[in-house]
Amino acid sequence: MSFRKGVRGRTVWNAVSAYTRGYKGLMLLVVLGMAPVASGIAVSNSYAKEGAGQKYVLQYQFRPGDILRWRVTHRANVRTTVADVEQTAETSSVSTKIWRIREVRPDGSCVFEQSVEDVRMTQRLSGRGEVQFDSSSSESPPVGFEGVAKTVGKPLARITLDQRGNVLHREQLEAEALQTPGLLTVPLPDKPVAVGESWSFPYEVEVPLRSGVIKRIRVQQKFTLEAVESGIAEIVLRTVVVTPIDDPLVEVQLIQRINEGTVRFDVQAGRIVSQEMDLERSVVGFQGETSRLKYATRFEEQLLADGVEVASPGSAAEPR
Repeated sequence: MSFRKGVRGRTVWNAVSAYTRGYKGLMLLVVLGMAPVASGIAVSNSYAKEGAGQKYVLQYQFRPGDILRWRVTHRANVRTTVADVEQTAETSSVSTKIWRIREVRPDGSCVFEQSVEDVRMTQRLSGRGEVQFDSSSSESPPVGFEGVAKTVGKPLARITLDQRGNVLHREQLEAEALQTPGLLTVPLPDKPVAVGESWSFPYEVEVPLRSGVIKRIRVQQKFTLEAVESGIAEIVLRTVVVTPIDDPLVEVQLIQRINEGTVRFDVQAGRIVSQEMDLERSVVGFQGETSRLKYATRFEEQLLADGVEVASPGSAAEPR
């Protein structure tokens, strides 16, 4: 099967295979993001009485020497129909993401190195056989996954993060690891919040038009503190596209940048407990009136209880 030649045909196939290419870059593991939205979050105030109206001060908090591991599972299915020809791309991965805290500065910002300890990936494309890659296998990686294999077990980036989750500095350490645009972690409010209150994070997404011009789309992510129970806080994420969209081809590209789901974290331990992001969208008319794209993805992340190494008080930062 093949699509018609030309700009439109190439764009449609790009929409189908976007996550395949992303997996080969391995930076689906940068999270969240959003992908990917994950990290340790601490609440500085006491939560012993979780009564109505109680305010919570949310901020990041680590110690030098802390090592955190998360199990990350990501599945995506993209199905397109153009001129009665259906094309499907399915991708899945299970990996272990690691943050090694190297330094915590007086202002509360931290410097950490991100890496991937192991990864298992599968991709299936219409008309082609299934391709698998397992970093624990001694076999040579399949064609197209050589770059992924080179990054496993190596520091991918050194990142400086402030207490609200803003990236102050990023140093790419592994050239083979592609960067995923978007948020690295949950942006936190600049003031105390009570259950039911929300905060927003506006940003822009660049989308190429049919003419080749790049259009900037304004997007806003809304976070709501849904509940705090037994020390576990639940944050609900919704994404709103602010810029009016009247081109289905733009929608096709935009839905891959949208995240919706729930993040849960232990407010005293300052650790994300888990997160689940689910999205299912359909777009009609991106290449002819009968063309259709159906996109579904699920992202899960779970803190590994036996994979957390907490530094003792007074630990010195490791040499950088």
